[in-house]
Amino acid sequence: MPEVVVDLALDSDLEWCARLMAESDPWLTLGRGFETCLARCRGPEFHVLMARESGQPLGFLLLHPTGVAGSPYIAAIATSASVRGRGIGSMLLDAAEQWIPAARHIFLCVSSFNTRARQLYERRGYTQAGEFPDYVIQGASEILMHKRLVRP
Repeated sequence: MPEVVVDLALDSDLEWCARLMAESDPWLTLGRGFETCLARCRGPEFHVLMARESGQPLGFLLLHPTGVAGSPYIAAIATSASVRGRGIGSMLLDAAEQWIPAARHIFLCVSSFNTRARQLYERRGYTQAGEFPDYVIQGASEILMHKRLVRP
């Protein structure tokens, strides 16, 4: 079985990332179209980490190195529908958690309706740090989650 590798995305990967976002939840429900997603992926403040197998993209993670109180913030994570359940999301989270070696904490937000993602984050040690009701869309909250990173 080919190895999955996580590394920095190339500029040529960003349209693929934006298309994946725009065509899947939570971004569909949040009303984020392709152009908005592409602008986010191209943001110079972000590191875009890409999971690939045999050179083919499987998923990505958008990381702001100092997004919450100077700690890394995961702004987006997505995997292709065909590889969900294979651990690609966990690989991307592992990479993000190790990307800034001096970081002691990491944060992310998850939409209240995105229960599957929230379960993944909780299994991986993230806990709720706050809630923003009606933050993006009426009737849904954005849940701020935090994980303390253990460093050797």
